[in-house]
Amino acid sequence: MRSHTATLPYPGEVTTPPFPTPTAAEIDVVSSQLGRAARGVIGIAARCVCGNPTVVATAPRLDDGTPFPTFYYLTHPAATAAMSTLEATQVMPELAGMLEEDADIAAAYRRAHEAYLADRAQYGDVPEIDGISAGGMPTRVKCLHALAGHALAAGPGVNPMGDAALQRSSWSPERCACVDPGAARGDSGE
Repeated sequence: MRSHTATLPYPGEVTTPPFPTPTAAEIDVVSSQLGRAARGVIGIAARCVCGNPTVVATAPRLDDGTPFPTFYYLTHPAATAAMSTLEATQVMPELAGMLEEDADIAAAYRRAHEAYLADRAQYGDVPEIDGISAGGMPTRVKCLHALAGHALAAGPGVNPMGDAALQRSSWSPERCACVDPGAARGDSGE
């Protein structure tokens, strides 16, 4: 059983459902990270070591009624850029091969999918996305951003493909790469 807040080998902070309501400062940081207004944020699921959001939890149905299956959404610009770089370097076929070749990894990936769905289900039933998690789970490796977001939110050992992507990444949760470190907690240098 995961604790509500835990210190992890991924040095930021992880918060599992139920999430505290995000603050206005946290939403401002997420909006800045995304370059647009944040939508449907129900919690901060993982943080940078400086306290800024790295992964948000998003409502399974947005305010405009749109179904949104990506419950754990990677928002940190340096992390998202690193995942894009990995996708461009063809690491996804390598990870997909691991699923095909290793029954233990495939079983862990299926459990990650089920854990993802269970976390999202706490925030409502959305029939249009029933059984759909993110990133290609439980049988494919489709989006490293989603898989890394889940791995950071759930902690090491939950999502093997997300963990593998983070291990291969040039970005590290062990150091802050934020434009405005600590802004979400009011520790900004401004």
